[in-house]
Amino acid sequence: MIRPLLRIAVLLLPFTAANVLAQPARQPGEPYELVRALQAVQDGIANGDTAAHGSHVALIRQIGEKFLAADPAVWSNPQNGQAVVIYLLSGGAPQIVRKLPRDKMNVDEHLFNGALAYVEGRQEEAREQLKDVKPRTLPSGLGGQVALVQGALFARAEASFAIERLDDARLLLPGTLVEEAALRREILLVGQAEDFDKFEFLTLAYLRHYRNSVYAGDFWQRFSTGLTQSSLALDGRRFARIAALLEQIDRASRLKLYLVIARAAMLRGQLSVTRLAGERALTLSADASTERERAHFFRGVSRALTDEYDGGLAELKAIDRSKLPERDVPLLNATVQLALDIRKPLPGGTTAAKPPATPARLDLASSTVTLARAQKQLGELELLTRDRRP
Repeated sequence: MIRPLLRIAVLLLPFTAANVLAQPARQPGEPYELVRALQAVQDGIANGDTAAHGSHVALIRQIGEKFLAADPAVWSNPQNGQAVVIYLLSGGAPQIVRKLPRDKMNVDEHLFNGALAYVEGRQEEAREQLKDVKPRTLPSGLGGQVALVQGALFARAEASFAIERLDDARLLLPGTLVEEAALRREILLVGQAEDFDKFEFLTLAYLRHYRNSVYAGDFWQRFSTGLTQSSLALDGRRFARIAALLEQIDRASRLKLYLVIARAAMLRGQLSVTRLAGERALTLSADASTERERAHFFRGVSRALTDEYDGGLAELKAIDRSKLPERDVPLLNATVQLALDIRKPLPGGTTAAKPPATPARLDLASSTVTLARAQKQLGELELLTRDRRP
C-alpha cells in the first residue's frame, strides 16, 4: 500500500512550474490519474488494510477539491470524463460533480446521468439510464464499476440480470474492491435462486482472495441469509459440502447456523438433515446452554420420528424446557405428543402387535386415526412457525 499512498500524495500536490515543464504534454495529476490512485487504495481495503479504509473518505474529499481546481480544458479528454463517473461510483460527492463544467465534459450522457442519479438516490432514473449500458464495451476500470452498480440496482426487480452484471463486474476487475463487493452482493442472489454449485463457488472464491477484507463480516451475513432463507442446506446429499463451507467461519456463527438449518429442516420434514445439523450443533455448544438444549431437541425429534424411537423420545423428555426459546416449547410439546400417539392402541379396542424397541422406520399408514392426528399436529407446527424467521 505504500506505493499507492505515495503516488496519490504526489498527485495531490499543488501544480508548480517545474511540474509543468517536466511534463509539457499534459498537466500532472489529471483526473483519471487521481481516480486510478483512489482505486488502488480501495483495493487495499479489499485486502484488509484498515489504514486505507480510514483514509478513504479524506482521499475522496481531496480528489474532489483537485477536480474543482482543474483547468476546464482537461475535461475534453474522454479518460477524464469517464473518471468522473468512476469517482461518483467510488463514493465521490455528487455536489462536487455538479460544479464541474458539464458542457466541456466528454462522457456518455447515460453513464453520467445514471451515475449521478444512483448516488443521489434516484433509483428508478438510474435504472432507466444504465440498464442498456454494456459494461464489457467500456474500459475495464469503468465497466466493472458500472456492472457492480447495475447488479445493485436490479437485484430485486430482475435478479437474473443482476447476477449477470455482477459476473461481469468480477470478470472485468478481478482482484479489486469491485470484485470483492460483487461477490458480497451476488452470494445472496445466488442463494435465493437455489443455485448451490454457484453459491459454493462464490464462497470459495471469496475465501481465496478476500477473507481478510474490511467488509468480510458483511459477506458472511449475506452468506448466512442466502443459506438459511432457501432450501440450499436441506438436501442431505450435499450436507458435507455445506459443513465444509461452515468450517470457514467462527465457532459461534457456525453453531447458530446449524441450529437454524436443523429447525428449518425439521419444519420441512427433512429429518436426516435435522439430525446431521443437530449433531453438529451438539459438538459446538456448551454444557447446560440454551444452544445445547435446542440441539438435543432437534436431534431427539429426528430420532423419535425415524429409526430410534425410544432413544429419541427419551432425549426429548430429558430436555430442560426452561432453557428453550418460547417459540420452541409448543413444537417440543407437539412432537412428544405425536411420538406418544404413534404407539397408542388401534381404535375399537384392537391392540396392535407390540412394536419393536427400535423400529426400522415408523409407518404411520398402519393407522388412519394416528395418521390423521399426526397430520393435524404437523399442520399445527407449520401454523405456529409460519412467517417467523429463525
